[in-house]
Amino acid sequence: MTDTNHLDALRTEIRNWLAANAPQGWRDIAEHKAFAESQRQWFLKLVDAGYAIPHWPAEWPGGGRSLAEQKVIYEELAAADTPRLLLSFVTTYHTASTLMECGTEEQKARHLPAILKGETWCQGFSEPGAGSDLAALKCKAERKGDVYVVNGQKIWSTMAQYADMCMLLVRTSTENAKQAGITFLLMDMKAPGVTVRPINQIQGDEEYCEIFLDNVEVPVSQRVGEEGEGWAVTQATLSAERGLTLMELSYRMRGNLHRFAEMIGSSGRAEDAGIVRDFGQLVTRCDAACAVADQFLQNRMNGIERVGDASIVKNTYSRVLREYSLFGIRLGGMDEQYRKPITFGDLNTGNWMADFMNSYAWTIAAGSEEVQRNIIAERMLEMPREPKGWVA
Repeated sequence: MTDTNHLDALRTEIRNWLAANAPQGWRDIAEHKAFAESQRQWFLKLVDAGYAIPHWPAEWPGGGRSLAEQKVIYEELAAADTPRLLLSFVTTYHTASTLMECGTEEQKARHLPAILKGETWCQGFSEPGAGSDLAALKCKAERKGDVYVVNGQKIWSTMAQYADMCMLLVRTSTENAKQAGITFLLMDMKAPGVTVRPINQIQGDEEYCEIFLDNVEVPVSQRVGEEGEGWAVTQATLSAERGLTLMELSYRMRGNLHRFAEMIGSSGRAEDAGIVRDFGQLVTRCDAACAVADQFLQNRMNGIERVGDASIVKNTYSRVLREYSLFGIRLGGMDEQYRKPITFGDLNTGNWMADFMNSYAWTIAAGSEEVQRNIIAERMLEMPREPKGWVA
């Protein structure tokens, strides 16, 4: 069977499966806890079908897919209007990549199979005074025998109110460079002393949370890497967050473009030259975002990923997402936006104003656009920093 025939067969296979299994009415779920449970059940169904983790290695069920196969899966999931796995994306991308690259064999054996049975994770990275400057974090961990005792606060943790585990960055030393005193822990979210408080966002969602840690004990066996080497481990997490996650989202965004075409036709605006022109430009930009994500994943699969590749993917996606949601407002009209239901954390809900406001989060999450540009300039292009005291 040729590659083209193989991909056509895969596309037919997943379309047939989605025709029988795609969740119905998920956009009408207004209660957040019910939405989270629907996400969990959809993920488990995708695991059983072999479509949940195509980016994992081949030894895992449904893993080992080629780049072309992954694209087919993401495109078909988007075209069938299935929900994005907001509850599981930190788990299957960020956590899995970190464990596979940096975890012990015991940690992999404990957590990777559990993930495929529904164990969910959140990230405990950002703090009120340490977001873009992540190395400034102050959440403290003191080792006492076989455990670390953790005290501090984290913020902007996606879906932490439903997480079983947390990838937690803590400070174990204040000596030397800020990065040198950071340690990476795997924390049980049900441990005594963990308090989670959802943040009510401007568009009515509660996608992000604060996490408060009061004398929380984390076993030393749940440390990833050596003490004080958490900054290096974090790079594996951030590379997945800025690159792998956004590859899927880029393809889902492009796969949803047919909805714009339907809106243009149903509104009688197919003769509006400005709308048609701008739609064509948006299609081109979505294609470009997918091409950038393709190159990132191909480099990673070939073992030649460069520092800065993931940053390029991240900045490209966040900019196109802004244009995408603005075009939705233009077609849907602003007056109706707040009367439409919000589907928690989902892109392309039909409430374009909510989508547009949510798009701002992507210019900050996983490191702001300014931070990504600095990484590209200094670490990829080897451009010099501005001399101290330099004035334009």
